[in-house]
Amino acid sequence: MKIFGIAGWSGSGKTTLIIGLLPVLTKRGITVSTVKHAHHGFDIDKPGKDSFEHRTAGATEVMVGSNTRWALMHELRGRDEPPLTKLIARMETVDLFLVEGFKWEGHLKLEVHRPSVGKPLLQPDDPTITGIASDRPLDAATKPVLDIYDIDGIADFILRQCQLRAG
Repeated sequence: MKIFGIAGWSGSGKTTLIIGLLPVLTKRGITVSTVKHAHHGFDIDKPGKDSFEHRTAGATEVMVGSNTRWALMHELRGRDEPPLTKLIARMETVDLFLVEGFKWEGHLKLEVHRPSVGKPLLQPDDPTITGIASDRPLDAATKPVLDIYDIDGIADFILRQCQLRAG
């Protein structure tokens, strides 16, 4: 099991890149799961649903299951946000976990950077960033710069970084 992150400022294209990578990696025989960090309180549940009522009545965990999927919701109720490793430990083992966000965690990462967003590069201050995907050449980059639109090339880069071989 390998963990590889996609990091960058809001609006840089992290989600778009992951959505592009998933079919490329799975077509190559790599099993992939994703973990996304949400920056604000979020809710996948809705008032009026039984699961919402269970949670708001005090259940710490509520699992909803059907013949097509299941979801587990866990209420922190004031406890600290769990580290990435604890979240991944709850998931099934796959070849690769692609992580969106969690840029403060210590796993290897690819920075997604678009100069048009107007934010500085993360990579000078983050030794876990091993490359940068950008839509422009970056003179200030000290890591390899990949074309953000070259999804196959980025997939190759991630597999090399994680020492994974396509099946």
